[in-house]
Amino acid sequence: MTRSPTDGPLGGIPRPVITHPRRTSVEVHGHLRRLILEGILPPGAELKQAELARAFDVSRTPLREAFRMLQEEGLIDADINHRGRVTGLDAVDLDCLYAARISLEAMGVRITAGRLARQEVQEASARLHDMDRSARSGDLVAWHEAHRTFHQLLVARCTSTVLRTVASYAERSERYVRAGQVRRPDGYVQRRQEHYDLFAAVAAGDAHRAVRLIALHLSHTAYEVIEDLAAGREARDVRAAADMICGPEPEIVPPQVWTTPPNSVHT
Repeated sequence: MTRSPTDGPLGGIPRPVITHPRRTSVEVHGHLRRLILEGILPPGAELKQAELARAFDVSRTPLREAFRMLQEEGLIDADINHRGRVTGLDAVDLDCLYAARISLEAMGVRITAGRLARQEVQEASARLHDMDRSARSGDLVAWHEAHRTFHQLLVARCTSTVLRTVASYAERSERYVRAGQVRRPDGYVQRRQEHYDLFAAVAAGDAHRAVRLIALHLSHTAYEVIEDLAAGREARDVRAAADMICGPEPEIVPPQVWTTPPNSVHT
């Protein structure tokens, strides 16, 4: 049964849309996750399975599964009393998380560079332009959807196991990316160029450049958000991962602007 997303909110929280009974836990999880990422459920908000089950008109079983998935993503802390609390943004967690992303995604772009199919190159280019349009219109939801797909394409030749881990880390990072965009709205211009440079390197098969660029790209985001969360705190884990990839004093690679897919496509 399909339920309206607005016909029974708990304290202003809308109901999820359940398209099929077998997808209840997945769709409840996705719904709560969006509410957390968009700040509708802010850090510290208490979530009670019994109350949410009544408000969402679902049983406790899918709520338990949804809580388990949210806890694995680091979005809530849950206890044995079937309550959860939305976690806050934590500089220590961010430092470790982005260090792991740098290490894993650097490997991913090295494996993928020069091995994207023509259709994948075209899709990555389309997602870049989607990000541009979304940024101009202020549609952050659409921007994050395009951004997520773009980064997935950069590591597309990894095995499914690695891709699941990359996706999990990226999902956990999304709240931090959103927080950085709120605090530094002008930072999009720099990130835009970094995305185009990454696309150029991966599509052209320049693995060495792609590895350095992904490390610098992720480091930039981590440094800025950590500074916002805990001014003056050293991002030791991120620095260690970036040093491993780029050396202790990474050279800033001059920007290379690509506004259309490269002519040479490796299949």
